Amino acid sequence: MHRAGLEAVQLRHKSQLTSEEYVKQEAWKSANLERCPLHPEGGCGIARHTPYARVEPPGMFIARSYCEKGHTTFSLLPDCLASRLSSTLPDMERVVDAVEQRESSVEAVAEKLRPDIEVQGAVRWARRRVMAAAIALLVLKGLQPDVLARVSPTMGGFRAALGVEAVLPALREMAGAQLASVPPYVGFGPHATGGKTGRRRRQQGKGADPP
Repeated sequence: MHRAGLEAVQLRHKSQLTSEEYVKQEAWKSANLERCPLHPEGGCGIARHTPYARVEPPGMFIARSYCEKGHTTFSLLPDCLASRLSSTLPDMERVVDAVEQRESSVEAVAEKLRPDIEVQGAVRWARRRVMAAAIALLVLKGLQPDVLARVSPTMGGFRAALGVEAVLPALREMAGAQLASVPPYVGFGPHATGGKTGRRRRQQGKGADPP
């Protein structure tokens, strides 16, 4: 007998709320699946499941539904949040902007952004976000060649081409049904590198996010 949540799949909760607004309105309470992705015809016993807490931002919860027949838990991640990272997409974008627009070294920028940790740790923290954003930009160029083929794969280039202030949430919107092909932290696909398989990467614990 499979236990609830043995396999967990992350889905998009389309929302224009900021993380602060999402928490204040407790918007996870109204986030719900209209039909089961595995059994759109119904009859699988899908129902709301206990939401799980995010470490950041404080007070944030993620709505979940459980398919009894498929032994699968679906979590609904709002557009303001990064996937598989305790951060918001706007916060991630600010880090990438700071690195792209820097007038000094990456080390200096990272130290300014994260004065609470050692420099090398801050550099790794910043580079993870910059690399994830760069991969997402390249993937979206391939998915939207008619719009982005001639656009420089930088935050500034995409911002100008798309005419938006927040690039990463816009990319999530543009990816649409192909969001599962875009790696985290923007998309819901497997990491671009690493030894684990895509199936293992999809696993999600039932507790709070790791720090």
